[in-house]
Formats: sequence, structure tokens, C-alpha cells
Amino acid sequence: MSVRFKNRRMDNELYDYSPITDRSPIRWPDGARVAFYVGLNVEHYQVDRPSTSIFPGTAGLTPDPLNYGWRDYGPRVGIWRLTEILDRHRIRASVLLNSDVVEHNPQIITAGLARDWAWLAHGKNNSIFQADMTIEQERDYLTEVVETIERATGRRPRGWMGPALTETFHTPALLAELGLSYVLDWTNDDQPYRLNVPGMLSVPYTVELNDNTLFLGKGTSGPDFVQIVRDQLDQLYAESADSGRVLALALHPFVIGQAFRAKYLDQALEYVVNHPGVWSTTADDIAAHFAGESPLAESARAEDDQGS
Repeated sequence: MSVRFKNRRMDNELYDYSPITDRSPIRWPDGARVAFYVGLNVEHYQVDRPSTSIFPGTAGLTPDPLNYGWRDYGPRVGIWRLTEILDRHRIRASVLLNSDVVEHNPQIITAGLARDWAWLAHGKNNSIFQADMTIEQERDYLTEVVETIERATGRRPRGWMGPALTETFHTPALLAELGLSYVLDWTNDDQPYRLNVPGMLSVPYTVELNDNTLFLGKGTSGPDFVQIVRDQLDQLYAESADSGRVLALALHPFVIGQAFRAKYLDQALEYVVNHPGVWSTTADDIAAHFAGESPLAESARAEDDQGS
């Protein structure tokens, strides 16, 4: 992906501007109006690097037991609480997986395989960003991440989300080289769309309907979280009469997996999965359906052809 300079300003050539009101309709399977997936962040953090913190006063210390321990609650406790909730609502997680989890938390991989979770590559860990890498460094880095996840799960990831949603201008093209077909990093839409990289899509993700942003950034209460999820779905459903929308819910086990928050996630999911016209699915299946690569997409096209 080349980047041109015009009047000393950099233009974004990764995707074109496309008003949501001007697009061809999207039809989800079985007449659903909203495609819903849970983006479950399963991450590893290095003990000697600062990262997402609940208390900035110690964030620069090495070690930092307060903040590191808070993050480490996720793989030790929070993920298992979330797994029970997802199972109760028959939701297959779309796991945004740091490849270091394969080595450090293999029991999580085993649990996800038993549940047929979808596995998306989410970098090596959430302490290293590739934003300053050269193209060759990034190619090697991405190859290691993707192949590590493939060996552990038995399937090559189809999707990508960078640690802290970071990319370089080369990332989508390098991912395409590795056989991936979509990214979540550009959180600018309620529908999938094609990037200007052959074979690559952007699938909606969210930094707004995100437990990290809501609970830590805005101090949202549990009941307010439930109402926010309900409001998001109700609005998307109202807008989707003519063309499908995507509802993404971003979760982190060390945030929403805290004991006092768990029941509110349960309540929110209860509303979503029982709402009429909701396709509870994975990011992989949303991308495949939009790209016309699934049997369901072929069936929808056939129905459209018969009706035209």
C-alpha cells in the first residue's frame, strides 16, 4: 500500500469514503437485521513493560505488582467467569489472541478449542506494538504471530486486530500475503467494507461499546452498561430495515470479568441473544458472509436474484 504526499499532507489511501446511506444492501442469514459478535481480548502482558493501568502512580515501576496483577486477573480468573456466561448464552467468542498466550496460558486455548471459538491474531502480546517496525521486521513479526496461533489452534487466523489497534501503512497488505482476509483496527463503521488492498476487508469493532473504555475511561456503572448495550442494539435494529448492521461488543477478562460486573454482562447478553432479528455469530462468519464466501451468503444472493 503506497502513501502519497499532497501539499505536504498525508492522505489515507487504505479505504475510500463511503456514506452508509449510499451502499448496496447487506442481507444477513435467515432475514436477520443485526449481526452480533463478542470480541474477547485474550492477552499477555510483559511484566517489565508498562501497559493498560488502573493506577498510574506505579505504572512506570518494574515490577509493578498493582497494575500487572490487575491485568493478570484476566487469564487466572476473569476468563473462566466469562466462559461460563458465554456458554450460558451459547455464544462463540471471537478471540483476539496474543500469540504469547499459547505459551503462557495454554489452558485457555484448550477451553476455546472445545467451544469452537474463532481465533483472530492480536499480535504477540499487548506490550509490543509494530507501529515503528520496518516492513521486513513487521513481515517477520506477523508471520511468527500467525504461525504460532495456527500451530496451537489447528487453523490459520482469518482476522487481525493489532495490540491497542496499532498498524503500519503496510499491515493490511502484509496480512493479505499471509492469507488473512480482514482487520478490526479501523473502528469507523457499522458495516463491513472492502479495503483498497485486494482481498482485505474491514469488519466493525468498537472502542465505544468496550468494557475498557466504559468502565475504566468513563466510570460507567453496571446497570448503565446494560442500558448502553440495549440502546446500541435498538438503534442499529431500527436503522437496519433496508440493510444489515453489525453489533460488536469488546470485552477484556480483567475488566468485565471482575466478580461485581459479571451479572451485568449476563443481563446484557440475555437481551441481545433474545432480541428478534439478531444473528449471534463470529467476526470470521461476518467477514465470510459479506465477502460472499459462505453457503449462507450464496443462499442470500440466490434469494435476491429470484426476487429481482
